[in-house]
Amino acid sequence: MKELLRSTDPTIMAFASALLEGEDIDCFQMDVNMSILEGGIGIFPRRLMVRTDDYEDALVVMRDNEIPLGQ
Repeated sequence: MKELLRSTDPTIMAFASALLEGEDIDCFQMDVNMSILEGGIGIFPRRLMVRTDDYEDALVVMRDNEIPLGQ
């Protein structure tokens, strides 16, 4: 798996996940449970992971929808 996106904004993560799923690209959010440790204030970023084989296609989806990747 390869990291596609890192963000503290849960709305961006949900939107990005929905876009990828719409394109039949499997994705997985890591660090979701960190919000329990931080008290829900959003200081720890979540990571959106995709399969290495799908990474390039996922990048195209993110760029086409103007989702900042921070890369």
